[in-house]
Amino acid sequence: MMTDPQTFLTDLFDTAVNVAHPRQALAPHLPADKSGRAVVIGAGKAAASMAQALEQTWQGEISGLVVTRYGHNADCEKIEVVEAAHPVPDDAGLAVANRVMAMVENLTADDTVIFLLSGGGSALLSLPAPGISLQDKQQLNKALLRSGASISEMNCVRKHLSAIKGGRLAKACYPATLYTYAISDVPGDEATVIASGPSVADPTTSAEALAILQRYEIDTPAHIQAWLNDPASETVKAGDPCLQNSHFALIATPQHALQATLDKCEADGIPALVLGDLEGESREVAKVHAGITQQIIKHGQPIQPPCVIISGGETTVTVKGNGRGGRNAEFLLSLTESLKGQAGVWAIAADTDGIDGSEDNAGAIMTPDSYNDALAQGISATDMLDNNDGYGYFEALEQLLFTGPTRTNVNDFRAILILGDPANDSE
Repeated sequence: MMTDPQTFLTDLFDTAVNVAHPRQALAPHLPADKSGRAVVIGAGKAAASMAQALEQTWQGEISGLVVTRYGHNADCEKIEVVEAAHPVPDDAGLAVANRVMAMVENLTADDTVIFLLSGGGSALLSLPAPGISLQDKQQLNKALLRSGASISEMNCVRKHLSAIKGGRLAKACYPATLYTYAISDVPGDEATVIASGPSVADPTTSAEALAILQRYEIDTPAHIQAWLNDPASETVKAGDPCLQNSHFALIATPQHALQATLDKCEADGIPALVLGDLEGESREVAKVHAGITQQIIKHGQPIQPPCVIISGGETTVTVKGNGRGGRNAEFLLSLTESLKGQAGVWAIAADTDGIDGSEDNAGAIMTPDSYNDALAQGISATDMLDNNDGYGYFEALEQLLFTGPTRTNVNDFRAILILGDPANDSE
């Protein structure tokens, strides 16, 4: 039985987060024999909670070092946890990356490494390639984040400017046995894209990285262009002997979160339609969701109300204004502007890591009254969207969603609850 609409939507979000949390997701994927000694390394927004879950499960001797985002720590007794910056790397991430490489570079075939990987690891475990500074990577990261480039495109560039990504960590670990346990935050769950694939082969090329920088007209210093034209910038490819002792397992994915919320909707007696793991410009993805919502309300297609539309994935925002807000606030503001106070429709859009972009909120909630309540305050959804100010819009309505760091990350979660318009006669 459904509670009130807002509680129902936040319960759906909590369901998506909980099914992907390491305390539930890690143990079933570990080796049957957990009695050996292992060196543990890790990076990502879920790295600390993954390390905590590993400590509670592993029976042998473990020690190591993981890096997570500031504020995403978890209590560990045997594994050191360090915090660093995300999405733009800082000196703390650089120092950890150097320490991690030092820990694994002299191992033998008798050693075992457990690598705990999750979204955000690309920025958190930052080790620039020779001749490239951390400042270089920071500037390019900022430019890529504002450009509208996809996560796959950003990671392609990052991998070819790194001494640790694109399979280079696996190369450093060889000949030790390497187990990578990953929580996916990327559409398609490609191992090469999650945190820029430090422990797996990379199919992208340096030439593609250069093309991406040119496509988005990103100012690229001459020494970085020279590096990307150097064969030494190429990443580890499939078939490289250094990967023969490397094993990779996905322990949680966006689809796990979508399926769990679908199951909850069905248990509550509310039919649901899963649109999938989506990419694209946030405001444009929202317009598609709005169109589907209107089709459901007016024509009962492709599903009859009451119902829920669910989607995940990672959208992008091309920043042109000076407002605040991540991609989820941008999505929800565009949805609000498109629906213009449509009766009987509530929505939530939030990042499962608890942080929407670089703000302090996870996302926001839209009600049927949001649009008109904002107008009553003299706030135009169109103007706020033009300024990329989704945070300011929903802050004024007191509809921002605050969860704090969830210590997992399977990307964005969006749900639209459609109870129908009582004033509408469906065809």
